[in-house]
Amino acid sequence: MRSIWNGAISFGLVSIPIKLVNATESHSISFRQVHSEDNGRIRYRKFCELEDREVTQSEIGKGYEDADGTIIPITDDDLSHLPIPTARTIEIVAFVPADRIDPLQMDAAYYLAASGAPAAKPYTLLREALKRSHKVAIAKYALRGRERLGMLRVVGDAIAMHGLLWPDEVRAPEGVAPDVDVTVRDKELDLADALMDTLGEVDLADLHDEYRTALEEVIAAKAAGEAPPETPEPARGGKVLDLMAALEKSVRAAKESRGEDAEVTPMPRRAAAKKTATAKKAPAKKTAAKKTAAAGKTGATRKTAAKKTAETTKGAAKKTTARKTAPRKRTA
Repeated sequence: MRSIWNGAISFGLVSIPIKLVNATESHSISFRQVHSEDNGRIRYRKFCELEDREVTQSEIGKGYEDADGTIIPITDDDLSHLPIPTARTIEIVAFVPADRIDPLQMDAAYYLAASGAPAAKPYTLLREALKRSHKVAIAKYALRGRERLGMLRVVGDAIAMHGLLWPDEVRAPEGVAPDVDVTVRDKELDLADALMDTLGEVDLADLHDEYRTALEEVIAAKAAGEAPPETPEPARGGKVLDLMAALEKSVRAAKESRGEDAEVTPMPRRAAAKKTATAKKAPAKKTAAKKTAAAGKTGATRKTAAKKTAETTKGAAKKTTARKTAPRKRTA
């Protein structure tokens, strides 16, 4: 990959020579502007307004227009000698947890390649330090005429850098959210959860640009003198005004697309969970009732046995008393 910037990473007193290369590429199909009548290319020519003549690229430089219209020329040499440490250096200023970075700030992505053998050791040191700390490095650097903010993280065995927007470049979401009070019911959330579970996860490597594929088919057909393929008729569904019905229909369609049973369980998961919890508690109550009954039965048995024992003891006492009371016979 061709480098677009050469410099160094400043890591405390450690300097790591690196090359900056693009980490992404665009596969979008681009079009040329043409004259509709004869397909002639439309070209833009650059003219100098003072000399009224076309100029070549080698004659074009940079200039800053002042408030009064005066042009102040700025050369590449001027930009390379900016009085800031980030002119040719990616200066690491902090290490923070990755979740501290707002995804809204993420911009272009680059790979940082070690420049030469001497850079291998400090490059590897920084990479392993980032891995072990589970953090990302926040850095400043200058590119294309401006100072930028960047985030360094480990990707495989390489260090990648994401350009970040400055915090004041991210707009607050004012006036974006609905400004009316809306109540979402538990049943609606349950169906939304069911739809999310049905759709499941996806391997991002399996996703592709279907628009570009269709566009390539159109271009191939036109090049071969054939009629372009017709656009498939989109499936027409009934207009659903009820949110619950729409969610149930979505779950059913998602299940059908996966070849699963399309029946939507009417019982929400939260209600089902409550029912399960109640069912689990019921045996405990039943067992307690059994124990109470058994205890009562045992108590009754004990009372009956005690009563019988008392009656037996009382009877024995009466017999003993009768024996003692009976008069002794005298012999004549």
